[in-house]
Amino acid sequence: MGDTRLIHGRYRLLELIGRGGMGEVWRAHDESLGRRVAVKCLKPLGMQREETRSGVLRERFRREARVAAALQHRGVTVIHDFGEEDGVLYLVMELLEGRNLSQLLEGNKHHPLPVPEVLDIAEQVAAALAYCHEQGIVHRDLKPANIMRLADGTVKICDFGIARLGHDIGFTARLTGTGIAMGTPHYMSPEQIGGGPVDHRSDLYSLGCVLYEIATGAPPFDLDDAWAVLVGHRDTPPRPPGSHRPDLPEFLDRVVLDLLAKTPEERPADARDLARRLAAGHPAGHRPEPVLHTAAGQPVPRAPRLPSWTRGMTTGHKAAAASTSTLKATPPDPSAGLTGAWTTSEVRRDRPPAPERPTPPPELLGALTGRHNAGLGLARLGRWEDAGEVHRGVAAEREHLLGPDHPDTLASRFEIGFTLSRTGRAADALREFGRVADGRERTMGADHPETLAARQETAYVLGQLGRHFEAHQVYSAVLAARARTMGADHPDTLRCRHNLAFNLGRLGRLEDSYRMAHEVAEARARVLGPDHPDTLVTRYEVAYALGQLGNWTEALRTYREVAAARTRALGADHPDTLAARYEVGISLGRLGRSTEALELYRSLVDDRTRVHGPNHPETLRARHGLGVNLGRLGRWEEALAEARDVCAIRERVLGHDHPDTLVSRREVAVGLGWLGRWADALTVYRQVAEARERVLGADHPDALASRGDEAQCLEQLGRGREAVEIYRRVAALRRRA
Repeated sequence: MGDTRLIHGRYRLLELIGRGGMGEVWRAHDESLGRRVAVKCLKPLGMQREETRSGVLRERFRREARVAAALQHRGVTVIHDFGEEDGVLYLVMELLEGRNLSQLLEGNKHHPLPVPEVLDIAEQVAAALAYCHEQGIVHRDLKPANIMRLADGTVKICDFGIARLGHDIGFTARLTGTGIAMGTPHYMSPEQIGGGPVDHRSDLYSLGCVLYEIATGAPPFDLDDAWAVLVGHRDTPPRPPGSHRPDLPEFLDRVVLDLLAKTPEERPADARDLARRLAAGHPAGHRPEPVLHTAAGQPVPRAPRLPSWTRGMTTGHKAAAASTSTLKATPPDPSAGLTGAWTTSEVRRDRPPAPERPTPPPELLGALTGRHNAGLGLARLGRWEDAGEVHRGVAAEREHLLGPDHPDTLASRFEIGFTLSRTGRAADALREFGRVADGRERTMGADHPETLAARQETAYVLGQLGRHFEAHQVYSAVLAARARTMGADHPDTLRCRHNLAFNLGRLGRLEDSYRMAHEVAEARARVLGPDHPDTLVTRYEVAYALGQLGNWTEALRTYREVAAARTRALGADHPDTLAARYEVGISLGRLGRSTEALELYRSLVDDRTRVHGPNHPETLRARHGLGVNLGRLGRWEEALAEARDVCAIRERVLGHDHPDTLVSRREVAVGLGWLGRWADALTVYRQVAEARERVLGADHPDALASRGDEAQCLEQLGRGREAVEIYRRVAALRRRA
């Protein structure tokens, strides 16, 4: 392709500027837009591969390139275009003028970089990683050669997402004879070396290796033998970087060692947390400035440092009457993104301007940011009540300092609504989300993504409250706005369509629910990939709709495909994988294949017990399915024993009147009835009916079904007159309901 000098009739190759394991990089000219670009030509797929396999990989390349091209952050190299020419895949990127960190170290004769420069690089890379990780993208091959420092001091991560492309296409991550993935050994995380699951914390480990090297002049395990390097990462604690360099600040020494923790759980929670720690490690306004270099390595003078929250902003037109003498230097803001003062894209002329508020101290805003993120961490651990308390406190202080409609105040309010919806307080959550949505609409506009996110949560909570028609109206309005402003295939648009499909099922519109879920699943497979978790969630919903429509054969096939894909993408023990296997068992039972279902549930009980413990609700749900299928096979003594055991554990763990406990208690009654012990069965059926009436109300469908069970049991005992009275009462309640 290089011989033609012109790619796609548009990109003219001018000069080879790099060659590596993934291909060649050329300086090029975009003849359509008249700009300089870099073109990376990736290695061919290889003629020995089957044509169908190559087609799959090409499609994966296009999908991953689209995802990488969607990244828009000052710290990430921009991808302009991608395609294929003469069998060679190529990417068109912004052309960067500067030097990567490897070149900086070489130019410095492998002496460590100045501490201010190390800190500045660390902060900028952490910000870029935080943004990309929040988009769900992991770099997988972070190293000094992939981090560029430009002449103006900007730091950019190169090849974000391209390392994953290389892995998918098959020309990176070569395997040694022992099966160890050979990427770049000096910067690989222990989980990469062991072939385990890799998430954003693997990038944090690699960043720790990079910071260690630029701070000390050598990587943490500076050995010639690749295997020894890998063993070092896996088994050997690194020497503190401060032992190589006494002038290294103690807090930076601690941060790097935390990044190099052997297990992901011991590292910082995420890159945002890392950025906060770096910002908090030096006194505001007293940090020395890093030295900048030209592309040739010469130091350049630096303009006064702007606050950290201005990073990524573009400068607008200067006001004609502005006086530079009125501008004052602003110290760096350790809150890393909270400004105190803020503007919107539109001024509401029908409302008087809000009173001016004094800018809060950056240290106070930073502390509130830390508390906000602590609340998010509690929520990730499932501690919803504790998270709600934290967010309520932060929201009150932010409202006092910043105002009720400040984006940060509304962000805290949003999280309050989220915790309320997850703790069964749907009505309170609805009020909170409505308040957030109204505030965001006033300050950001009706179609702003944050406004639409709050509206979408109101629809979700309306569904929790059983107000499915109102939820349908809100989902439909949000979907129209998302499609108009973001496009039909944007992940947020597809998420809204997924929720709308789910809600259609709750409205009884099963055919519409199935049709929309099927369309969303196909779109997500096209945009995100067939094995992406979001795609599989929607395919799971497709299977559920098929079951509701009575098409259990197709439901079984779809659930099995989802379970297999989740095993590949998430692992065999992931809760979502195990949930799909449970639904496979349900489908087998519905098809009368109880022997197969029984074997599946035995295996699932073992796996749930190993992963979650014997008393976990999901373990008990699997045991319940096992007992049901024992009954379907006529093994009623075993079924009754299983139901009694599960019921006793659920009562102890979940409570006497918990819905799952009552389901198990009813299964006990079913077993007693099949064994001819109708008097005992009647006692249990009545207990279930009374509990459901007490908890749900006498006219709830589950309570009415339990009274129907009681009446059938009375008929078996020859007490027909009592049974008729119950049937009449149930019929009257149904009519009233």
